[in-house]
Order: sequence, then structure tokens, then C-alpha cells
Amino acid sequence: MKENNDIMILDAVERYIRGEMNPDERLHFETLRKTSSEIDQLVVEHTLFLQQINRFGEWQKFRSTLQGVHTDLAEQGKINADRLKGKARVVYLWNRYKKVTAIAASIAGITAITLSTLLWSVTPKPATAADYIELSREIREQKDKTNRLQQDINTVKDDVNDVMKAKNIPVINYKTVATGFFIDPKGLMITNAHVVKESRNIRVFNTKGEQFNAFVVQLDIPRDVAIIKIDDPKFKPYASLPYGIRKSASDIAEPIFTLGFPRDEIVYGEGYLSARTGYRNDTLSCQIAVPANPGNSGGPVFNHNGEVIGILSSKQTQADDVVFAIQSKYIYQAVEEVKKNPVYQNIRIASRSNLAGLSKQQQVQKIEDFVFMVKGD
Repeated sequence: MKENNDIMILDAVERYIRGEMNPDERLHFETLRKTSSEIDQLVVEHTLFLQQINRFGEWQKFRSTLQGVHTDLAEQGKINADRLKGKARVVYLWNRYKKVTAIAASIAGITAITLSTLLWSVTPKPATAADYIELSREIREQKDKTNRLQQDINTVKDDVNDVMKAKNIPVINYKTVATGFFIDPKGLMITNAHVVKESRNIRVFNTKGEQFNAFVVQLDIPRDVAIIKIDDPKFKPYASLPYGIRKSASDIAEPIFTLGFPRDEIVYGEGYLSARTGYRNDTLSCQIAVPANPGNSGGPVFNHNGEVIGILSSKQTQADDVVFAIQSKYIYQAVEEVKKNPVYQNIRIASRSNLAGLSKQQQVQKIEDFVFMVKGD
């Protein structure tokens, strides 16, 4: 019985952190956090741990990219063969990563113990003063381990930056993150304007870990929407898109779902259309009831037939649990503007979806390859 209770609490914490709760569940859980310091501490500690591990994963990907760049330059003869001794430096960095990996593995084990102890502490079983002292000690140890992990990651970051500077490879620090999705199979995507409007480098990432360079085609600052295009020799255009983009407005209470990147992997959310107009009665937007977090904005909103009915907006308001989306008919207006440029005059937006009648799981499997994380520097 206790184990089942522990699993339920941990599952609730995970769903809360990921933004997967519906508004009523989230309100209930936040009330529970306010009344239970143990639950609140569990959320804080688990969030901190996930952030540290995510940062560690980012640097692993960065190291892999660096090795690939070094190898490509060597093969192209742009690096003197005698200077390939610098690879020893990369090997050295890899050894440093293995050390950090070992630390991360240790923290994972310690965190498992700590979470178990925290979960035990919120059950009705009475605890003695000695139990709470032991719990506090383990939490302090967890924080110390996490801090040491961050220090190691920062050290590796400095070493990698030194190597890149020595080889004249630019270091790109991405400052903004959002979601984007294809509106044309040849590489045209739509996302948030605030992510790319001042960016010199735009990078898009798919669910397979592949990444591509992109550039801005059109900006609409007031609506925080941008059309970008992938411009990368590694990108292979698609034959078609599985979903269509709806031209007409949707009905209130229509079931919807979203896909986006509030974290490093794609996240699914579902809800319904709650109003036909948007912020301050904007008729080109609509209000939806769906969990949304920073990083989700710019992502697609689908109806049950797998048609795009909107673009999640990052516009903030004072109201809680209120999310707005730009209606999909705006996409047609934006593309008509883009087509005034002869380079893009052959763009064709598909209005018909090939996903009608499929289950949600089947629809998501066919859609997720066309939804990307977007980063700007």
C-alpha cells in the first residue's frame, strides 16, 4: 500500500514539473504544495536534479558536435595533419566527460534514495526527530553533490570553449527557445518572432537529435510569429506533410492537442477550445484550455482530425491558466505575403489532413517528425 502511494505521489510530481496536468489538477496540486512543506521540497529537489541532468546532456551533445567538426575539418584538409595531435585534447575532454558521467550516475543513485525518503516522510507514518535530522543531512548531501556536478560541467565548458577558440570555431550561446512546425515540406516553418528577430544564428532540432541551420523569411512582431526556412545541406525535404492547415475557425469545446518543447524532448498536451477570440478580443486569435509552458509557444495546435487550427502564442497576461493561440487562417495570410517574393511564389499549403480517423497515438507518431525545437542566439 505504501509503495503504491509513493508511486502515485512521484507520478504527480513528474506530471506537475512537465506541465502535463490539466488546470484543475494543477490548482489542486499547488494547494497541496502550499499546505505540505514535504511535497513542496520534493518538487524543488526533483526539479533541480532534472535541470542539472538536462544541462549535462546538452554538453554531451555539444562535445559530440565538436568532435564531428574536428573530424570534418581534418578530412577536408583544412587542418594540418601534423596538428591533428590536437585530437588528444578532445580525448582528454572525453575523459573529463566520463568523470562527470560517473558523478551524474552517483547523483542518480543518491537522488533515488533521497526521493524515497521524502516520499516516506509525507505518509501518515509518524517520524521521530532523528528521522528528520537524517533526512536533512541527506538533502544537504544531495545539494553538495549537485553543486559539484555543476562545477565539473562548467570546467568542461571552459575547456571546450578554449579548444574551439584555438581552432577558430565560433561558440554559439543560444538565449531563446521555442517550438516550430512545418507549413511547407521544402523546409518552411513557423515559430515565435521573439526567438529569431535579433538572432544571427538560428538552429532547429528534431526529435531524432538532428539539427539544422535556418534563416528568417518574415517577421510579425505584434503577433510574435515568424516564418523561417531551413538552409542546411544536411536537410532532406519531405514529400508532403501528414497534417493539413485549417482555413476556417473552429468551434468552442472542440477537443485539441499540442506538441512542443518545454524541455529537451517533445511533450504532448491536450485540452479544448474555450473561446473563439483571443487576448483583448483579438479576432485572429482564440483562447484554449491546455497546459503550456515556456518553450511550448510557437508550436502547433491540432484538432481531432489532425488539422492545425492554431499556433501557440507566448503573449503573457495576468490571468492564470489562460493560453492563447493565433488562428490557423493567419498562416494563409502570412504565406500570401511571403509569396510576393518570387523565390517563394510556388508555396502551397495543404488544407487536407491525412490523419482523420487515426487514434491520437497514431496521429502523434506521424506528426512529431515535423515539429522542431527552435533556438536563437
